[in-house]
Amino acid sequence: MGKETGTVEEKKQFAVLIDADNVSAKYAQVIFDELDKYGYASCRRIYGNWSKGSDWTEKKLLDYSIMPIQQFDYTTGKNATDMAMVIDAMDLLYKDKVDGFCLVTSDSDFTRLAMRLREEQKYVLGMGESKTPQALKKACNKFVLLNLVGETEKELSGSPELLAQSLDMDNVTSIEEVEKTINMMFNEQGSGVLDLGYVGNRLAEKFTDFDARNYGYSKLSVFLNEEMKHFRVKKDSNHSYLEKEQTQVSRQEIEAEIFDMIWKNGGTIDNLSIIHEELKRKHRGFEVSNYGYKAMSKFLRSIHGLSVNANTVKLKK
Repeated sequence: MGKETGTVEEKKQFAVLIDADNVSAKYAQVIFDELDKYGYASCRRIYGNWSKGSDWTEKKLLDYSIMPIQQFDYTTGKNATDMAMVIDAMDLLYKDKVDGFCLVTSDSDFTRLAMRLREEQKYVLGMGESKTPQALKKACNKFVLLNLVGETEKELSGSPELLAQSLDMDNVTSIEEVEKTINMMFNEQGSGVLDLGYVGNRLAEKFTDFDARNYGYSKLSVFLNEEMKHFRVKKDSNHSYLEKEQTQVSRQEIEAEIFDMIWKNGGTIDNLSIIHEELKRKHRGFEVSNYGYKAMSKFLRSIHGLSVNANTVKLKK
């Protein structure tokens, strides 16, 4: 029987597997608050050796309905916790009762597991501290840095010391790479404006660790305004978009583009407003007044090699 039209889409089911040897209990609430954005934790397990002591107390586990899996260190130098997590993850994978996995660890040893789960078309959400190696971050569909999630832009900007301690800029996608990718988006669209939601989605798809909070900002819009000098976030009613700030193009470049336009049109353009609109489309904010003219017709007549008769513009022979 098919789904009824208009019903709310069922949330994705996740198996949450936590490496207690590698992640502090202070992140418990952050873990499940973040996961709620992606789906529901139908399976919650935590792996560790509690005989050694842990901040993952019985109360903490009960508060978040997490099942503890005790792992004794049977052999010196071997990580039994890692092995237990991997075995359980593969069991859950083959039972096919979850849509995705949330691997909570900063240990690069789980990189191959994340890759294997993705091979089976499972969504892999990683969570760990900023010390997490890039290999594990990139192996996941999305990676959340737990030590930055709870800190707002206001808190960070008000404390330079806290900001310096929290941010590990060498271990996140560089701002230069983010800016380069946004420029590619503008080139693809052939426009000076991009929907802000589109920008956020594309960055998250390309960089699994991308999150404005990783750079000390609570919102993508603030991050872009503060860190990207060539872009500006604008709002129109309830809509937000990213605008590329244009530096004035030289008259020489404008003239070359006009000649190219007319030449491609067989040497004649019957309506000079076509030239004006095309230049405005290519160069947001273009106005002939920037070049000392009040009208497009006068600007065109000043260009050597062009003939302007009423609205018709031709290349001189």
